[in-house]
Amino acid sequence: MNQILFRTMTADDARFVAELELKIFAMPWSREDFFREMRNELAEYIVGELDGRIVAYAGAWVSFDQAEVMHVAVDSEFRGQGIGTILFGELIKAVKSRGATSITLEVRPSNTVAIKLYESFGLKSVGRRKGYYLDNGEDALIMWNTKL
Repeated sequence: MNQILFRTMTADDARFVAELELKIFAMPWSREDFFREMRNELAEYIVGELDGRIVAYAGAWVSFDQAEVMHVAVDSEFRGQGIGTILFGELIKAVKSRGATSITLEVRPSNTVAIKLYESFGLKSVGRRKGYYLDNGEDALIMWNTKL
């Protein structure tokens, strides 16, 4: 396999990211949602591209010294190869460069692979949001790392 290029997401990527989002998530964002994110001054998004195809993306909002992760996704064809780890590391570098010293996110308790990934970057579960996910009423774990 060729090497994946990680780079800043552009508005031109919105369509391809939305197509991947539709394959992965039960409540996907649209192309327009991602296009709007590219105009959001708080947003920091990166993509992983392989041979011209977006196979991963991640994004966060950075406000003052805090980053809130909005998305972390890897195409199912490419999971289990360490791409998510590199992607999340690149996102952390990007938010730190904008002054973030802490990072937070919500994750489904059933998504044990993602939880292990986030824990490997120092995030810890600090609470729950009851019934957070509208598609099935699943709670969300709230995870934080306050020492980026």
